[in-house]
Amino acid sequence: MYSVYQHWDPLKVCVVGRSYNPGFYSFIKNDKVRSVFERIARETEEDYQKLITLLESFDIKIIRPKVSDDYTKYVMANGKIAPPPMTPRDYSIMLGDDFYFRAGNNLKYLQDKWPVVRGDSWPESAPTSYEQAQQLPQFILDELDKLDISIYPLNKFDAYTWSELIDHVASQGNPCHIDVDEHLTNINSAQYTRIGRDIYIGTEAYGQDKSAQIKWLNANLPQYRWHKVDTGGHSDATFCPVKPGLIVSLHDIPSYAETFPGWEVVYLPGQSWDAVKPFLDIKNKNDGKWWVPGEELNDEFTDFVESWMSNWMGYVEETVFDVNMLVIDEHNVVVNNHNDKVFEAFARHDITPHVINFRHRFFWDGGWHCNTSDLHRIGNQNDYFPDRD
Repeated sequence: MYSVYQHWDPLKVCVVGRSYNPGFYSFIKNDKVRSVFERIARETEEDYQKLITLLESFDIKIIRPKVSDDYTKYVMANGKIAPPPMTPRDYSIMLGDDFYFRAGNNLKYLQDKWPVVRGDSWPESAPTSYEQAQQLPQFILDELDKLDISIYPLNKFDAYTWSELIDHVASQGNPCHIDVDEHLTNINSAQYTRIGRDIYIGTEAYGQDKSAQIKWLNANLPQYRWHKVDTGGHSDATFCPVKPGLIVSLHDIPSYAETFPGWEVVYLPGQSWDAVKPFLDIKNKNDGKWWVPGEELNDEFTDFVESWMSNWMGYVEETVFDVNMLVIDEHNVVVNNHNDKVFEAFARHDITPHVINFRHRFFWDGGWHCNTSDLHRIGNQNDYFPDRD
């Protein structure tokens, strides 16, 4: 049976994400645009293979999701193409020996957010095809468009992409929970930091109230102590406890003194997302047009893609250190690139950094921690802060 209690215990089984293959983009008519996406696909898989080779050298078993080259399988309700399964961390987490998988039913999200809208009835489940999605009431499609949320053909997409992963975990004897209670549906390892008995929950926005969720979790999963950390986004893109006693963080979060008393915190202000804000502004302005079939002939779209490739890739590779790190064990960690301040701290703590540059990290919105999901680590649940009892 698999289990994970601390994310610095020796890693033995790991999911590694996957991008679309170069052939996926054959539908793009513009040669300049298609060649860009083919290059991104090739280089992304090259970087994944470097990671896989490293992990396998530590005798770690690798599991990967499936993708199809038929882009029509991934067309969503608003006409955009669903992103590839790059970030298994966003959908899955092993808590002890319980496995949770979040299908991410955006239809249910909207239904919960607007329980009564104009008296219209809500569908009972997400559509399983693009054609069914187009039959949804217009008010739902309008809300999806405003929030930039799209309804995948979820059942079909998830069944094809993730079924083998879920079946594999179940075959180990682990309880598998799919789309469970709303407080657990939102669990993903990108927001949850597992430190033995203590689990730290990041916030999607600064000041977000997590009290109701934490109250539920304390009552229903009492084997853990649940804490809020005000990260204002995915916690694994904000801080990383690398081993007992050491944290690498982008920001000075005041709660560290309370949540991790006595631990050293190495701060890296101005790195990661802060360093690429101009690109993110452009990306948001373009509203993901590169994922819309037919937009590849749009001059603005073409200019954006060419600008991304020619102006941003070297900058991201050379200057941005990413705290989104994958810890192999207490003495080995996978990082995106070099940083003197971080590597000096690693040396003090007897940690070897393994540099594998993920060249398209900011295009895909995921680093090495997001792009993996640890299914099994050797170790038992420890209590690093026993005075909290």
